[in-house]
Amino acid sequence: QVLLAESGGGSVQAGGSLRLSCEVSGYTRNSYCGGWFRQAPGKEREGVAFIYTYDGTTYYATSVKGRFTISQDNANNTLYLQMNSLKPEDTAMYYCAVDAGTCTLVGGIPSAPYFNKWGQGTQVTVSS
Repeated sequence: QVLLAESGGGSVQAGGSLRLSCEVSGYTRNSYCGGWFRQAPGKEREGVAFIYTYDGTTYYATSVKGRFTISQDNANNTLYLQMNSLKPEDTAMYYCAVDAGTCTLVGGIPSAPYFNKWGQGTQVTVSS
């Protein structure tokens, strides 16, 4: 059974940093597409950052490019999302997700319907 355990959310002031972690357990494949979506109250879920673990290809939403960095630790089966220069508009619930295949892009970024494993979510709040 594949389980995703998230950690690292919290509250920071604008301009601050947070790092999210997503430990992937029970996965028998040696490559997958993994990353984070976020959803703010009253808004649609959006893709934030993703990595194809086979070759390290990364994908970012335009709104976070240059501020967020996704990475993988293969030894610990963990994905990380380093978030710098945080803005109030980054406030949302962040969900880690994994897709068994390659990253299927819609509009240049992986799309939620293709992900079949999801974490419990972690809240990120950025105050101005």
